[in-house]
Amino acid sequence: MHPKIEQIVQKSKERADALSENKTHTICNDRRDIFESIGLACKKGHIPIIAEVKPASPTGKFADVNPEIASQIACDMENAGAVALSVLTEPCYFEGSIENLESARKNTSIPVLRKDFIVDKSQMHEASSDLILLIAGVLGKKLPEFIEIARRRNIEPLVEVHDEKELEYVLECDTNLIGINNRSFETLEIDLETAEKLIPLVKEHDRKYNQKHLIIGESGVKGTDDATRMIRAGADALLVGTYLMEGNLKEKMKHLIEANKNQEIV
Repeated sequence: MHPKIEQIVQKSKERADALSENKTHTICNDRRDIFESIGLACKKGHIPIIAEVKPASPTGKFADVNPEIASQIACDMENAGAVALSVLTEPCYFEGSIENLESARKNTSIPVLRKDFIVDKSQMHEASSDLILLIAGVLGKKLPEFIEIARRRNIEPLVEVHDEKELEYVLECDTNLIGINNRSFETLEIDLETAEKLIPLVKEHDRKYNQKHLIIGESGVKGTDDATRMIRAGADALLVGTYLMEGNLKEKMKHLIEANKNQEIV
């Protein structure tokens, strides 16, 4: 694990320790269906894009985002054709917040993913969302328990992997959504070949055991060529943050979701 990731995880542990035990949420009774949303986009011939409300990253800042601005960005992303939203709630390195998440979900109608470095069970009850990111490389052997907690709250877990070892473990867990992150947990470098190598392993597993995992390609999409490359590799949807937050959101979204109409996907 890269030292920067270790710092983020440590901060997440500190945040979790400070949480009130009484701050809990009930079951999410109005969960929005990510599978249906992706399916509708595919029927239109679109590349399904999960668009990220991402104020900053450890390498730079994209925008000053408060709940009102988060809501506006989320609405713009929905109107531009996003199948779902990913909202950062990590405050120290990504300048996200629970308030941004709640505001974005309140003012949109598509599924919303809570994206954070979840390390403690108390964080699983901080907010209501339709999906929650669980990182295999962070949770390790605790992953099945956190998947179960998400299911009890009627929240769909998106389980993220970075390499073959993590993938093999996750395929043994009770998850329907697998996110393949092209950013290395060791070097932080991005390589789209990561997804190209791991997606066939998921497909082979599903054929062998008569299962069906939905695969989300994460990190590294910087334009239509990258988007179509990930879809060719077998990704069912793409999570895109930095590229969209850097400006011209609506134009970039239009190009991304319509990319496979201009190029033959085989």
